Amino acid sequence: MVKSDKFHDECGVVAIFAHAEAEKLAYLGLHALQHRGQESAGIVSSDGMISRVHKAMGLVADIFTEDVLAQLRGTLAIGHTRYSTAGDSALLNAQPILVQSNKGAIAVAHNGNLVNGMQVRARLESQGSIFQTNSDTEVIVHLIALSKEQTLPEAMADALRRVEGAFSLVMMSNDRIFAARDPRGFRPLAMGRIVAPDQKRDTIVFASETCAFDLIGAEYVREVKPGELIVVGPEGITSRFYSTAAPQSSCIFEHVYFSRPDSMVFGRAVQTSREQLGRELAIEAPVEADLVVPVPDSGVTAAMGYSAESGIPFRFALIRNHYVGRTFIEPSQNVRDFGVKLKLNPVRSLLEGKRVVLIDDSIVRGTTSRKIVRMIRNAGAKEVHMRISCPPTISPCFYGVDTPSKKQLIAANKSVEEIREYIGADSLAYLSVGGLKKACGEGEVASYCSACYTGKYPTQIVDVEEIQPAAVQG
Repeated sequence: MVKSDKFHDECGVVAIFAHAEAEKLAYLGLHALQHRGQESAGIVSSDGMISRVHKAMGLVADIFTEDVLAQLRGTLAIGHTRYSTAGDSALLNAQPILVQSNKGAIAVAHNGNLVNGMQVRARLESQGSIFQTNSDTEVIVHLIALSKEQTLPEAMADALRRVEGAFSLVMMSNDRIFAARDPRGFRPLAMGRIVAPDQKRDTIVFASETCAFDLIGAEYVREVKPGELIVVGPEGITSRFYSTAAPQSSCIFEHVYFSRPDSMVFGRAVQTSREQLGRELAIEAPVEADLVVPVPDSGVTAAMGYSAESGIPFRFALIRNHYVGRTFIEPSQNVRDFGVKLKLNPVRSLLEGKRVVLIDDSIVRGTTSRKIVRMIRNAGAKEVHMRISCPPTISPCFYGVDTPSKKQLIAANKSVEEIREYIGADSLAYLSVGGLKKACGEGEVASYCSACYTGKYPTQIVDVEEIQPAAVQG
């Protein structure tokens, strides 16, 4: 497998209520969210009486064939696509989780990570609960089932008050869809509507990103608010806040990298944020050069902003191969930088003799940046100036992002000058935290968590140096 030196979001979720082909819309929604996770995917559907589930390892389009979707026919559905994590029994951790409980059938799909998940699980196990997976999401299912509240919405609200961390959830009973976000609003979740013809009932949809709405013909309605639980059922849509307000801490990396540029996230267009990141970077870290070149695909939009602000021409001088699979046959004779060459190739005619500004969204371990800089030099570039559209990443994330430990984060262990020397660039500059927040509209539509850049976490964590994110996250 070609390993990417990038952060990875743990997953994407989608939910559909009141549509004759709910399972197909869920499938299409997951297809649009495939960038949020490529290891496994699953759909739970219901015809109003019986819930059915199918989940498997692999990509959405490979898992959900016509025959599989025919077995999932329903008018309600929730779906989940998940990023890869270690472990032999990974299929056990695929979502949504579907259980039969004393409150009926409950299905849950989760994007995020519970910082107190292991503590709650240990307590539940000591009381006799038996867990089927390694996923922190299963904690929520147990808490719902064990709640003394009489109605399912009340039991869900009770369960959500007992967990802490990041969670955007879609849940389902046989005849209702539920959507909830944690009180700090770490991860995104949006509500949309497909207007029904002939005065019939509109279809209500939820998804991690609005790009899923575009594919299925849904109109964006609004964000699910932090601390909100929305119930969509035969009686209509109801909303309640299960928790008191907390300072909003939406993940700023959704705007830097995770979300697709065509999505609206936290009430703001991602494309707008990314272009502005590049503009702020050009203001903070100008350089005399001939070309602005993005590292595709993650650096493209910021590079457009950098070019527009600086007046330096933008060129696609690194071409990405979009057909790299999960496995490949490496030549027996070692080829230097083979993994990067498999994904990227320089356009020599554009680079020869040029001073290049290379734009990317992050440097994690530094290994990939080093190879790309070397590749551009070997293609004839006279100078290579690296510009990063976010601040140095110095701390791991505990809120649903797969990040390396502090020991593996190059910016936590080296100065900017030492990193520049390691990657072999003529100059290196990062965007400041202030520039990042300004570019992403801090205070206009959202307040952001930037703990990965500052080391200041919005929730209580016992020991950041020692604790690592849960092995398997929602």
